[in-house]
Amino acid sequence: MSENKKAPPMAGGHGPGKKMMVGKPKNVGKTIGRLLSYVAKSKGLVALVIFLVLFASVANIAGTYLLTPIINEIGNLLNTGSSDVSNLVKMLGALALLYLLGAASQYAHSRLMLNVSQKTLNLLRRDLFDHLLDLPIKYYDTHTHGELMSRFTNDVDTVREAISQGLVQLISSGVMAVGIFIMMLYISPALTGLIILMLAVMLFVIKFVGGKSSKYFRKQQAAVGSVNGYIEELIEGLKVVKVFCREDKSKEDFTQINEDFRKSATKAHTFASVLMPIMGNISYINFTLSAAFGAFIILNLADAQQGFTGFLLGGFSGALTIGSLASFLQYTRQFSNPITQVSQQMNNILLALAGAERIFEVIDEKHEEDDGYVTLVNAEIDEDGNVTESEARTGKWAWKHPHSADGSVTYTPLKGDVRFHDVTFSYNSKKTVLKNVSLYAKPGQKIAFVGSTGAGKTTITNLINRFYDVQEGKITYDGINIKKIKKDDLRRSLAMVLQDTHLFTGTVEENIRYGKLDATHEDVVKAAKLANAHSFISRLPEGYDTMLTGDGSNLSQGQRQLLAIARAAVADPPVLILDEATSSIDTRTERLIEKGMDTLMEGKTVFVIAHRLSTVRNSNAIMVLEKGEIIEKGDHDELLAQQGKYYKLYTGQFELT
Repeated sequence: MSENKKAPPMAGGHGPGKKMMVGKPKNVGKTIGRLLSYVAKSKGLVALVIFLVLFASVANIAGTYLLTPIINEIGNLLNTGSSDVSNLVKMLGALALLYLLGAASQYAHSRLMLNVSQKTLNLLRRDLFDHLLDLPIKYYDTHTHGELMSRFTNDVDTVREAISQGLVQLISSGVMAVGIFIMMLYISPALTGLIILMLAVMLFVIKFVGGKSSKYFRKQQAAVGSVNGYIEELIEGLKVVKVFCREDKSKEDFTQINEDFRKSATKAHTFASVLMPIMGNISYINFTLSAAFGAFIILNLADAQQGFTGFLLGGFSGALTIGSLASFLQYTRQFSNPITQVSQQMNNILLALAGAERIFEVIDEKHEEDDGYVTLVNAEIDEDGNVTESEARTGKWAWKHPHSADGSVTYTPLKGDVRFHDVTFSYNSKKTVLKNVSLYAKPGQKIAFVGSTGAGKTTITNLINRFYDVQEGKITYDGINIKKIKKDDLRRSLAMVLQDTHLFTGTVEENIRYGKLDATHEDVVKAAKLANAHSFISRLPEGYDTMLTGDGSNLSQGQRQLLAIARAAVADPPVLILDEATSSIDTRTERLIEKGMDTLMEGKTVFVIAHRLSTVRNSNAIMVLEKGEIIEKGDHDELLAQQGKYYKLYTGQFELT
């Protein structure tokens, strides 16, 4: 971890007293639009789904209206005593066919929508992952891994539910509501007016209860990220928790975070759950009033069903009959269903919008800027030192530097000459980490940095890689300001071995080859021998084909460190950065690999950060840092002769902290 910057809290950083700030969605319309733009990438399937949804809805509405002639026909048969049921059978057959086609359409659009939702999520996850790789290191230094993982899991899952179920339900419910309303007007405008009054009550309830539910669903979604972040950090640092007997403290902190999650989730689902019963009861009241009013019209106002009065009571269908009233009452029940379903889906949709907004927040994060234009190219160098670019891999490299002023291009051989010129740097503008640091490392030199924690040692290596850019001064690489060099090309010319190693799931050989993806098996073995890792690799069950999982949990810390050194060795760059690279290796193993490391470092510019001073004695120059400034510089003997801080460190009069 870089010095003097705010790191994410470990196992307890989300602890009690830290309130989660969860605001309303900044722009619901924009979020919906962006989601629909992903859905629209399956426009052929979406068009077919919409057609099938429309067909299923129309079939349902038409099927309900067929109850009118069916019930009237039954009434006629009973009144006349006729036994000719052929007409009734035809109508029942038409009704069955309509419902069958509607059910088939509903099944088809549900299956198709699953394909649409999965493709949409595939694209969403891909864009999220691609953008995460383009974000600067600073972003990861200020966000917990668990909180970021929550975007891929919980947030994406809520979007899946909304797309696969909510979107279709909204379209279907909208069509059903409009279609049913038209049919109710067709049957009886007067009864429809009663429905409109009850609809106003329903909308008021939805607005009140839905608003409360929306608020707590957003809080719930943010709380999920906090819980995941805490758990991920705790598991990662479980050994530290146990060593310092902080189980009770961790339980206490998790209890508080979990309780915050429980409260927001309980309130969200409470409001979501009460909506359905309330809407159901309003629907029953609506049905009862419509049935009573309709029966009253049929029984008492038969003579008034002429002219405008007849139109109000009986609509376009003429006199209100038992059959048309039955259809109207069925529409009444159906009319409340889409409204209830929409209100139910609104919870999922609001939850999905909260999740989508969190996903888009990451995608909208400013990607790592790279205004460099100097690139690294294969080169051929003749006896006179002239450099020309080559398409073939020559094993030699040069910086290709285009000049906009006259359009010319110059080539500078890659050597590894790194220099700091009065560099001043701060992570957050509040505290200066490096102050007017000047140093140089010529090709083939080994430069070591020693000093207390927070002195600025790791910051120097972060600046060489351009993980961060300097505020004042400049850093040059082979005489070129590194801000002019493309970051990928700059980092391709460097290799780092960190104190905290990371091994990927894969074979030992694949992990070593990560330093150079086109390395042959022979190159991998050579690099392993150079790092003194070949011996223990050969003793593994499958040798170089042994699978590593769980960040190399089946290896010792020292073995993992050796693989990290081998990974750097196979890359074979001109500049090598060793950040406490041998801190996890015992002194016996360190002596064994010293020769190999010397061979690895031969002809390379090497920056070494070490607390173990025995590892820096043979450096060409040793920089002693204190509070961001170089207070001493020189080789081992020169610094001992000065009898300053390095002398006190080396003789044990002062300890590094």
